[in-house]
Amino acid sequence: MTAADAIREAVKLAREVDRLGYRRYWLAEHHNSESLACAAPEALIGQVAAATKRIRVGSGGVMLSHYSALKVAEVFRMLETLYPGRIDLGIGRAPGSDRLTARILAHGPGRLGVQHYPEQVADLLGYLGRGHEDERLNGVRAMPEGNTQPDVWLLGSSLGSARFAAWFGCPYSFAHFIQPRDAEAALDLYRSEYRPSERHPEPQASVGVSAMVAETEDEAHRQSLSRFLWWIRLTQGRPGPFPSLEEAEACEFTKSDRRVMEKMRARSLIGSPGAVRERAEELAGRLGVDELVVLTICPGFEARVRSYELLAEAVGMTGLPVDIAAPQA
Repeated sequence: MTAADAIREAVKLAREVDRLGYRRYWLAEHHNSESLACAAPEALIGQVAAATKRIRVGSGGVMLSHYSALKVAEVFRMLETLYPGRIDLGIGRAPGSDRLTARILAHGPGRLGVQHYPEQVADLLGYLGRGHEDERLNGVRAMPEGNTQPDVWLLGSSLGSARFAAWFGCPYSFAHFIQPRDAEAALDLYRSEYRPSERHPEPQASVGVSAMVAETEDEAHRQSLSRFLWWIRLTQGRPGPFPSLEEAEACEFTKSDRRVMEKMRARSLIGSPGAVRERAEELAGRLGVDELVVLTICPGFEARVRSYELLAEAVGMTGLPVDIAAPQA
């Protein structure tokens, strides 16, 4: 589909998962991509919030190193004013793009290297109500002010991101679908080094995981083939549009490709509703989290919605909270 189609479907999906009882709907930031459609989550968050009634909507996340901390605070204060109590601000330090695109995004004499990310986080939290160590900055307010604040999450897939989240006393979401090997160590570090904040006196963590649910195991694995092919091409330096299911089924995977696919299956929640629920509960229990952020990528919108429906039914939506990450092209 086109990028415009994907954006429209992201709003449609939000309505569906709001109806199903999901807790959050996060939108990622990717630049110069032929397969991932959202380069400006801050623009799409307002559209999704307007189209839904209950679900929290946020960024998963804003790549803070590209931007002014004050401007990010202003954008999310505006969203919070429009949709009070429903906005999450997830931030990260990855480029969300190739190196050239990242350089262009940060163009100008005042651009900061990624080593300044902790300072930017401190400034962002300061503008959102914590105050600044530099008293001069306390005279600069992120407008419009209000009685509620967006909830700030730090995102990451490393021990470094866990340490930052602990230091700043913020909720932390670990990208298990990117780096499952470090999940347990990162979450343990986050909890052991956590410094309580006024808004979050206790650590709060979630885990992002890939999932595909269908009525049968075979169909769930079939629907995952496009994602497998897309990822294999990406790791081989051949990025491009997301492949159709027909293209993936016709592909002659090599032995090396199949080894990659097996690793992807092992770190994903793929299968029938009962099997996925069992694996989700095992993963959440092992990592000590009570919230999963589920990323479902498949070529057909109907299959994607059905996956979230089956998952909602399987977990009952009264036990393990499950969230959504979107969109795709």
